[in-house]
Amino acid sequence: MASHLLGQPRCVLVAAAPALLFLSLVVPFSAAKLTTGYYRKSCPSVEQIVSDVVTNKQIGSPTTAAGALRLFFHDCFVGGCDASVLISTNAFNRAERDADINLSLPGDAFDAVVRAKTALELRCPGTVSCADILALATRDLVSMLGGPFYAVPLGRKDGLASHAASVEGNLPRPNMTMDAMIALFAAKGFTEQEMVALAGAHTVGFSHCKEFAARIFRYKAGEPSAFDPSMDPRFAQALQKACAKYLEDDTIATFNDVMTPGKFDNMYYLNLKRGLGLLASDHALVADRRTKPLVDLYAGNQSAFFRDFSRAMLKLGLVGVKTGRKGEVRRRCHDFNNLST
Repeated sequence: MASHLLGQPRCVLVAAAPALLFLSLVVPFSAAKLTTGYYRKSCPSVEQIVSDVVTNKQIGSPTTAAGALRLFFHDCFVGGCDASVLISTNAFNRAERDADINLSLPGDAFDAVVRAKTALELRCPGTVSCADILALATRDLVSMLGGPFYAVPLGRKDGLASHAASVEGNLPRPNMTMDAMIALFAAKGFTEQEMVALAGAHTVGFSHCKEFAARIFRYKAGEPSAFDPSMDPRFAQALQKACAKYLEDDTIATFNDVMTPGKFDNMYYLNLKRGLGLLASDHALVADRRTKPLVDLYAGNQSAFFRDFSRAMLKLGLVGVKTGRKGEVRRRCHDFNNLST
């Protein structure tokens, strides 16, 4: 989420099905029109093609999975899941991907979607949207790292607008208070439980030192080496060493989960309870009475986390979707069709 993934498909898919049925009763009409069989006739091999492409990409670039998760979240929370975050800036418009908070979105995630789109255009030209590709790629990459395999309803169209100015205020920041976090997610239609489940995406990926520097340097005025006392001392001191030159090099980063960084599991929540949370917003989850019971639940029950994460991801993938004439199927994911050559 903030700059700050072979699963158990049959088991979790069964758990996700009731959520799909429930959501069909409460989501907007456009989202209710999505279906897992949307491409059954027009492009029956869509899921296999996306899976093959992103699997190869993940093997070659192990940061792809975490990057796709973040890219998907940043897309859906700003104007809906319409691949608007993939649009490139041009002389007439500064697009979402160039908003300050999106500048650190990893190129490997963008590349995975572009490769899948290229493969699908060869097999089923003009058929599969970039928004659907991103949703499928994210699910497949989560599963590759040991996470749950969940159903992805399809039929999204690609959005017709992408503006950097629309990003601010729609994405969580690493130093947000819990009140602000809860309010932000509630505004998008998410409960506190869904917010905590989605935060579990931080079990993979990394964060730049500048995003948590206030917790490990000068936490007390006049004391350069003072760190947040809620952090494990050895962890904080190791971060101080790793981030010592972050002011000179803003690309210095560390894993969100230092215990099992390449595995999608519930270690993120266990880390929070041990003082090994990286971001202030991470620690807030275990410090706040409203969210701590959920951290405790997921720390002690990975199956519960996988179940709730799957349902929350399903719901996330339905936010603000475009269907019919409200969108298009782009020929290239980084350009609107009327700008493509």
